Amino acid sequence: MPPVLPSTARIAAHRGRYGSARPPALAALPLPPSRMPGRRGARPLKRWRYVGVYGPELMLCVGVAQVGPGRQSFWAVWDRAAGRLHERTRLRRGSVQLGLDQPGRVLVHDGAVTIDLTLDEVDGVETVCPVGPRPGDAFAWTRKQGGVRARGVVTVDGATRELDALAVIDDSAGYHARHTAWQWCAGVGRADDGRAVAWNLVAGINDPPHDSERTVWVDGEPAEVGPEARFADDLSAVATDDGVDLRFAAEAVRERRENLLVVRSSYRQPFGTFAGTLSGGLALAEGWGVMEQHTALW
Repeated sequence: MPPVLPSTARIAAHRGRYGSARPPALAALPLPPSRMPGRRGARPLKRWRYVGVYGPELMLCVGVAQVGPGRQSFWAVWDRAAGRLHERTRLRRGSVQLGLDQPGRVLVHDGAVTIDLTLDEVDGVETVCPVGPRPGDAFAWTRKQGGVRARGVVTVDGATRELDALAVIDDSAGYHARHTAWQWCAGVGRADDGRAVAWNLVAGINDPPHDSERTVWVDGEPAEVGPEARFADDLSAVATDDGVDLRFAAEAVRERRENLLVVRSSYRQPFGTFAGTLSGGLALAEGWGVMEQHTALW
């Protein structure tokens, strides 16, 4: 049986590259890879894994999500050269093999599309954030990996292409509020000085002033981004007080509305390119990734 957190326990924000050595303050929390209770009070467990691979020729994302007993899987391939977006969402795991218990691989076999990738995963940056107005209400966990190498093949309509690019990986699980809305940005690229960069910016979820999931990676080394990521309403830009000032040019848009009575959601996630600066004014020579606007009643 998984441990059960006492309802009066005080939950504070934590952030670190813990691996298997989390601090004592988190010992009472059932966190992945341990099994988490299916509910905390009236809130069902929500968990997901998202892998986004971004580059100059192909961009793709693959994900699986679970809210209580409900499951969903999705994939999308944006072929920049051909100007075609291929995508599918299913209300089950379907043809996607991806999960917290299956690190290092991305497998999709769905009609004329096959994605077979190996990921050079690392410990990642973990954050634990309280959810709700009172300590002990609930918590959310996430682990972000940025600039992870992804290698393999992508086949679309009989044409197979090798892929060697950088990825952002989002593993999340928690007892989020019934109504949750957020804006998110993830990308990879190269700075003017030649170093590899990646970033994960968010507003509305896991975003306390300190110990948040906001992160910029430079040559694989993560650093937290300062308080408050401000997104343009049309997702054309995002900025922070410590030097992030990114402009986004959307190219292909994934968007979907779900109304499953108990669970409803609406999201818009365009693929595209970035220009501007990261933390500290680090200039971006080239960048690819996604923006997202998501509202969920879950």
